[in-house]
Amino acid sequence: MYTKGTQHKLYTLEDVDDKLQSEDFLRIFELGLPPVDHERIEAATTDILTAVGEDPNREGLLNTPQRVARMYDELLSGYRTDPAKLLNNAIFDVEYDDMVIVRDIEFSSLCEHHMLPFLGHAHVAYIPRGKVIGLSKIPRIVDMFARRLQVQERMTRQIANFINEVLDPRGVAVVVEGQHMCSMMRGVRKGDASMTTSAMLGTFRDKPEVRSEFMSHLGRSRNSVGF
Repeated sequence: MYTKGTQHKLYTLEDVDDKLQSEDFLRIFELGLPPVDHERIEAATTDILTAVGEDPNREGLLNTPQRVARMYDELLSGYRTDPAKLLNNAIFDVEYDDMVIVRDIEFSSLCEHHMLPFLGHAHVAYIPRGKVIGLSKIPRIVDMFARRLQVQERMTRQIANFINEVLDPRGVAVVVEGQHMCSMMRGVRKGDASMTTSAMLGTFRDKPEVRSEFMSHLGRSRNSVGF
């Protein structure tokens, strides 16, 4: 995890921009990767089609290699997101320290083991220490870490760590609920199975009553939509 030091102090937007553009920050959060190599993906896709016994030259598959290459631009865009542009200076000074919660953020990702999708919802909370982030930025942060080859456990922790580094809040909590095509379409083939992961930092880890308050909000959310 990127370390800012042990002292908690208010910092400026310039400080945040410097951090977001630092080599250490980009390396730790796996950002700034080179563009997708379309030619290599197209060649590999053609090889796969041939290997499974298909004819890459039949009408329905003629443009499949190009489609697959363009698809990876979108599905793996999280590696190439500019965090400074994503946040766009939408960090604001505040004087309150009440819990901020953004629930039911839809996401889709690719499991790194079989490159099959997993998808679901993320729930994010933090307790400010002088600064908050624009509401729309939290779903964008979730997408930045979902749009890459992932495992759900790591994605959950990355979302929490990123928010912790950008805002230096009193605490961050992230809960992710996902359904994995690699267990629904192959292997055990259990279509209703889901996975829940969580990451708790700061006061959410240290104070059970704060963690319980967050989880109670999630429970009320589920009940309100008929879960």
